[in-house]
Amino acid sequence: MAERFGSWHDMTAKALIPSVVRSDHEENFRASARMLDLGPVEVSALAYPSLETRRTPKLIRSSDPESYQLMLNLRGSHRILQSGQDTTSGPGEVMLFDTSRPWQGWAFADQDTVKGVMVRVPRALLPLPADKVAQLTAVRLPGREGVGAVLSGYLKQLVAGAATYTAADGARLATCTLDLLTAFLAHHLDAAASMPPQTRHRALLLEIYAFIQQHLGDPDLSPGAVAAAHHISLRSLQRLFQDQDTTVAGWIRARRLECCRRDLADPLLHSRPVRAIAARWGFTDPANFSRAFSAAFGMPPGDYRHRMLTSLNLHKQ
Repeated sequence: MAERFGSWHDMTAKALIPSVVRSDHEENFRASARMLDLGPVEVSALAYPSLETRRTPKLIRSSDPESYQLMLNLRGSHRILQSGQDTTSGPGEVMLFDTSRPWQGWAFADQDTVKGVMVRVPRALLPLPADKVAQLTAVRLPGREGVGAVLSGYLKQLVAGAATYTAADGARLATCTLDLLTAFLAHHLDAAASMPPQTRHRALLLEIYAFIQQHLGDPDLSPGAVAAAHHISLRSLQRLFQDQDTTVAGWIRARRLECCRRDLADPLLHSRPVRAIAARWGFTDPANFSRAFSAAFGMPPGDYRHRMLTSLNLHKQ
């Protein structure tokens, strides 16, 4: 109903940024917005039908948070006119725009809905030269490869777990979000040298974590392979993990064991042999896997599986 459109318009104007919105679907408007407030950083999971939006000079004069907005497009497409650019992005792509400059935009639904994740950060917190970042506003950027894939995967996981975060998590997640966004933009500007060292190191560590997670099933995954993939020395890689109170090999082993533990407790995988689950996550020696699992979880993998599945069956009765 039209009242639904008005309520959604007012809510997003207050939570995101004031703009003029028009839609051909105002009479039967179905949309959703889940907001994640991380202090200075705001992340929103949005879904809505096709619409048009305008950020006018008058609105900027009356309300300018001096921030950047980044949209990760998940479904449908977005077209934006800003600063002389006319750009359309599709699923898996990213666009940045400046709240202090007028824009006109259109969202085109696919399967009746446009979906995306929006991030808003104050310009003052982004440790990159404003004139450099301006080169990337209203530019289509890839979100399915390299640093873009890391940022996209992180944002999707971030909004998926929104209900589980504590107040203390907010500050840490704001830092992670800002670091990854900075690394993503710096990559496309080739401006990594202008990033503060601490931001550069944190962003690199997040990228390494994502790389390891994606390659856990490769038995050849090793500290040397991780270092080579990120064009750093093994010593530099080890130094990054020393700050995390672990080693590279220890972190890989811990992640592999956690994935095995999860699969062993999954009733849908009850018929899959323990050795097959171990091999799926990079353990090629069953005896070595059994010793490592017992040391981590206090019992052999077969016993753990039996206990978890028995407990699950008892709860069902």
